[in-house]
Amino acid sequence: MSFQQLVDAIPVFEQIETSRISRTIDSTPDRHVLIVVLRGHVTISSREQKPAVLIQGYACHPDCGPHTIQIPKTKEAEYIVITYRILPANSEWTLRGPLRTLSEIKIKYMLDELIRTIHDIDTRSEDEEAAQQFRKRLIMERILFIFLYETYLVQDEKSSELSMEESLSYMNEHYMLKLTLPMLAKRADMSVGHYAVRFKKHTGETMTRYLRRIRIDKAKQMLLQTHLKANEISQRVGFADYFHFSRIFKQEVGCSPTEYQKSSSKI
Repeated sequence: MSFQQLVDAIPVFEQIETSRISRTIDSTPDRHVLIVVLRGHVTISSREQKPAVLIQGYACHPDCGPHTIQIPKTKEAEYIVITYRILPANSEWTLRGPLRTLSEIKIKYMLDELIRTIHDIDTRSEDEEAAQQFRKRLIMERILFIFLYETYLVQDEKSSELSMEESLSYMNEHYMLKLTLPMLAKRADMSVGHYAVRFKKHTGETMTRYLRRIRIDKAKQMLLQTHLKANEISQRVGFADYFHFSRIFKQEVGCSPTEYQKSSSKI
């Protein structure tokens, strides 16, 4: 589903209920259902989807129903069922499946507000009733927006994590090549700035620091396991300048490459 659908359509709140039991939600034309787990987890399935564990939100589309919600036999769970419709009636609305959120407390507050309106004593004037209906519509829109927006955020986070893992794997295999930040960012399909931020968040180090550490670790292995000279090893791990390699090695290890090789041979 795209945000354009949320712009073009109006979600109209109809009812909300809390449940702690297994149940089946029937498919009613032009009626959509939003399930929000408050406590524990449930398993949900439909004729188009295999059983899936639900811990946050789920959008039931009438074209995919009925939907069966199963409570774990050995654990308690509590969830909210919101029924709403979309206006105009012919509006495109494809929201369905698992939803994610980073704002559970905010959504819980809005759900409490919707539940509270059900128990209000109906002594309002027509204007007050209209204002209350409009307020419920705004809350409904806000809940849907948060779920839709943050589901994309979580998906983007997962995609970024996978891109970072692939990038680190590439660096560990091709550390001897001339690797640059722009080149690695392009491979990950990110801007240089975004890649640098994601890399630091993922590894705790800058790309340059991480690559330098890989190269020095590989050089240490070669110094211990081969009879190659230090200047040849420097080239094999990606340093074009031996003196630069020697200086970096000493910063990282505490001694020069030749001193490291000699001291290790005596052990």
